This record gives sequence, C-alpha cells and structure tokens, in this order.
Amino acid sequence: MGRKALMFAAALACLVAPACAQQAFPDGPGKDIVTTTCNTCHPADRVRAGYTPAGWDMVMHMMQNFHAPVGAEEWPIVKAYLIKNFPEKPRPEAKIIPGPVEATIKQWPVPTIGSRPHDPLAARDGSIWWTGQLSNKLGRLNPKTGEFKEYPVKLQTGPHGLMEDKDGNIWFTGNFRSLIGKLDPKTGEVTEYPMPDPAAKDPHTLVFDHNGILWFSVQQGNFVGRLDPKTGAIKLVHPPTDKARPYGMAVNSKNQVFFVEFGANKVATIDDNMQIKEYPLPDPAARPRRIAIDDHDVIWYTDFARGYLGRLDPATGKVTEFASPSGPKSEPYGIVFTKGALWYNESFAKPNTIVRFDPKTEKFQSWAIPGGGDIVRNMSVTQDGNPVTANSLVNQVGLVQVK
Repeated sequence: MGRKALMFAAALACLVAPACAQQAFPDGPGKDIVTTTCNTCHPADRVRAGYTPAGWDMVMHMMQNFHAPVGAEEWPIVKAYLIKNFPEKPRPEAKIIPGPVEATIKQWPVPTIGSRPHDPLAARDGSIWWTGQLSNKLGRLNPKTGEFKEYPVKLQTGPHGLMEDKDGNIWFTGNFRSLIGKLDPKTGEVTEYPMPDPAAKDPHTLVFDHNGILWFSVQQGNFVGRLDPKTGAIKLVHPPTDKARPYGMAVNSKNQVFFVEFGANKVATIDDNMQIKEYPLPDPAARPRRIAIDDHDVIWYTDFARGYLGRLDPATGKVTEFASPSGPKSEPYGIVFTKGALWYNESFAKPNTIVRFDPKTEKFQSWAIPGGGDIVRNMSVTQDGNPVTANSLVNQVGLVQVK
C-alpha cells in the first residue's frame, strides 16, 4: 500500500476519530501506519479524547465503509494500537433528574455497521430516516414493523443533514462532495446540486421555509445558502463574522430563518435578500451548536462548549441561560421543541441523556439513553410529537415515546 493511499485513509480516520494530532505518538505496532497517515490531518486537541474498545471497533468499520485503503491484515493492528494508546478519557457522570413526564426510549441498530448515523428525520408517513455519513447511504425505518431500507448514494458523498419536501422527496447535504442531493424514495434516483463556489466546503444542516425554499449551512466554508427546488439555483453568502461556522438551522412561524454560529458566540437570521443579522450572546466562550424555536418564536440553543441551554428573545435580544444538568462538560447537542418543552441530548455525559426542559416552570427532567446513546448530533419530531434521534457512534436510530 502506497503512502498516498495511507494519507487518504488518515483523512478518513481523522474525520471520524479524535486520535489525530500534531504531537508524538507512543511506540508500538501500528504506530507507523497511524503516524504516517492520521498525524497529517487534524489539530492536536483531538488526541486527548479517545474511545472505548467498542467505540474504536465501530470507528474501524466506519473507515472500512468509506473504502479507506488499509490492508485487511493491518486493521487489527491499527485498532489494537488505538485501543491501547487512546482510551476513552474521563467523562462527566450523567445526572438523572426525575420529573412529572413519563417517557421511554426505543432504539434500532441500523443495518450497515459503521454507518455513523448523523441526522434523523421523522417523515410525514411515520417512517424514520437517517443519513449514513460513512456508509454513503440514506436509510428508512418503519418503526411499526421494524422494516429497514437503505438507499446508496455515490461514494465519498458523506450524507449529513436531511429534510423531506411536500412531495416526499428526501433532500440531504453531501458533506464531503460539497453538494445538495435529492432522493426520490419511489425510484431511488438521486439528483445532485453541486455548490457553485469551490470554497463552499462542508454543506451541513438544511431546512425548508414555508415557501418551499431550501436553506442550508456550510460550516467550514463559512456560508449560508438557499436553493430553489423549482430551478435548482443556489445562492451563497458569508456571515459578517469570519470563521463563524454556520451550523444548526430552524424556521419560525413568521418564515424567518435562524441559524447558530458554532465558531462564534452568535445566533443569526437571514432574509430572502441574503441579508444576515447577528445576535451576540453575552459570554464570548459560548458556542451554540443546534437550535430550536418554541411556539412563541423564542430561540433556544444548545451551548456545546459551556454546557448550557440558552434562550434568546429575538424581539428584545435578551438572553437567558440554564446550566445543563450533567455540568459544564456535558456537551449539549441535538435539540427540538415539542409537547410544550425543549428536548435535547447531553452528548458527553456518560451515559448520554435525553433532557427535557419546561420553559414555564424552568425545571429539568432527564433520562439515560439505554446502551450509552453516543452521540445524538441532531433530533427530529414525529407527527404525534415524539423526539427522534440518530446515535452515531453506537450505530442506532431512536424514538423517545412521550406518554
């Protein structure tokens, strides 16, 4: 296997694993493969994370799904090296808070191991969809029967976010190939809409507005975009803030599109003329990652970096923050508003939790996700108001059944 092939494998490894860094690696079998490859691509801070043995095993499957050109005889060596030298680091213990609401969490392993289910989607017909970012597939589950169906997309597409249009087509971001895709579930046909600017790398989250326009964030390229499904025309604009990293998105009842800037302490809105207004958050260290909008058009966000749930009233600019139950290192992530409350995931608590926050009483309630739950990066809501999850490291999709 050539060095160029190994470097390609490294890029994939770094994308899915935190073991890549610009610092010395311990000696041992597997070091040469890892250091020649993985050590070329990611910042040093990633090396301090690590996984459990089961986690590293799943990461190996992710790399294999993405056709990383590592020889079959080398995978066990690489895995053993990573397990030994990069174990899971201490994580905050999940704080489970009892409360008045009854809920159960049901989960289904997706068919392709190592898919890295990234975003979930609760479709109008009751099915649950997910993006298999590292299997290059979109998946559909009938939760009543347990029947699965997977739809392949082109290799190295890296499907990420997904949404359903009024005709039942499934739209998705092609994270690695810089495109927006549309899947017709009836035929399996995929239509691709490439980014018009080569700098628009990392198409991320997408959302439809009330007029059927598809809006999307481009995280690493630092763009927000809109796509007109009738014409295929794409417009892109940079936020005012450099390296803002536009991330989660949502639309309010007045058809205003909001998004959070994960590279800054800001929430923002964009209008039809591609004009962006930013709302700075009080703490410079805040890093909002996902966003939900309640029935009063108040903005809620998960502050991943500081372990907070935040509330922004866009009418006044007032921000109120609530410390997440499992603490400052709990890494709140995917969030939705449903059944009169905010529901979100603490993605670094062990085990992961589903947290409910009642905005009227300002009280928390939480549940441990069975099996650990790692990691709920985004959430969706069924037609009857139940939260839906995709759990990337444990290769599952889930349904929170609220009684």
